Amino acid sequence: MTTETISKQAESIPADLLAEIEETITHYPVSKRSASLPLLHLWQNHFGSVDDSGIDWIAAKLELQPINILELVTFYPWFRREAAGKTVIRVCRTLACAMAGAYELREKFCKATGVDASEEHHGYGHAPPTSPDGKFSIEFVECLASCGTAPVCLVNDDLHENVGLGDVEPIVKQYGAE
Repeated sequence: MTTETISKQAESIPADLLAEIEETITHYPVSKRSASLPLLHLWQNHFGSVDDSGIDWIAAKLELQPINILELVTFYPWFRREAAGKTVIRVCRTLACAMAGAYELREKFCKATGVDASEEHHGYGHAPPTSPDGKFSIEFVECLASCGTAPVCLVNDDLHENVGLGDVEPIVKQYGAE
């Protein structure tokens, strides 16, 4: 595939996303740079990742240099330069969750979705391990702030608490049908 045939995200910004971006920037009247993270979240939530055109577009919109946006995308493991699966399952692995079975939980999610459990993921712009059909990505994350209900996982934007191994199949079925 040549670079001419690769679609650039910034060439297809829908009006509703543009309106949301414009509205978000108004929340940061002192320094538009402060809108960088919220805009990156909006962008990734819409496109699934942040490509070079997105980095350039956001930088220009906020009157910044592209490196100011790229450094955020490559520093925070939440942002990706590659698309993840349609459903992203984030399993907390901090102490409370680890002690409550998070490692076994991740293994079971991997098996139920066809994700290679041996594939490492460290964020920094890369997509987490993804199922061959592109439906699911699974990653370990640090603290989802619900230690009292461990183990927990975040499926897209939905927090699931006290997740047992028997909950894996129903969760996968629920999100796989969407």
